Amino acid sequence: MVRVDGSGDSNSLIRVRGLDKTYQRGGGETRVLQGLNLDVDKGDFVAFMGPSGSGKTTLLNLIGGLDVPTRGNIIVAGDEITHMSGHKLTEWRARHVGFVFQMYNLIPVLTAFQNVELPLLLTRLSKAQRRKHVETALGVVGLTDRMSHYPRQLSGGQEQRVAIARAIVADPTFLLCDEPTGDLDRQSADEIMALIEQLVKQYGKTVLMVTHDPVVARRAGTTLHLDKGVLVESAEPQGVVVGGRREI
Repeated sequence: MVRVDGSGDSNSLIRVRGLDKTYQRGGGETRVLQGLNLDVDKGDFVAFMGPSGSGKTTLLNLIGGLDVPTRGNIIVAGDEITHMSGHKLTEWRARHVGFVFQMYNLIPVLTAFQNVELPLLLTRLSKAQRRKHVETALGVVGLTDRMSHYPRQLSGGQEQRVAIARAIVADPTFLLCDEPTGDLDRQSADEIMALIEQLVKQYGKTVLMVTHDPVVARRAGTTLHLDKGVLVESAEPQGVVVGGRREI
């Protein structure tokens, strides 16, 4: 169950408490997130919606350890990441977080296999072990026959599948997906969302996703809305608790 009222317990995979994020801009302060609470359990699939500037990507970056909050705490799988050193945070991200972005972020001079292998180069796995992991990940996304192809030889949907394979190759604790279908046509977007659903239902992955597309958001188990840095409502009745009451 996903909660945004701070009532979750220590068993939650992701626990966010009193999260504030303020940026200094033009001589003034812009408060992007305001006292945000969030609890996500293992295996949840959560979509975040809201207007541009509402703090969706900022929230994902904070949970993924790419940014640090102004105030508040983030605990993931028992690790308090808010005050980790940069070195420890880098190690933590490599172990726990898989990132999927709108623009794929593949390296054009590397094959699909080499792109997927990149996160494993930071591990102590042998070359044979890395190959096994990469082939498994490409098999999950249905691209075993494209592992020697370069990004320019793939369609947009296939490139995003490679990016997802790269995100799951090290078996991370959870996935953060920022507009994963934003650069795709509807058919390709539907295929990518079916793949993400498979990762949740078949492989038990926890997924937090930002999207502007209500069709994409409906594929998630829970949809939350951010408005001016505050989680204000649930669009779906899948067990979200807001302000101590269940929103339907």
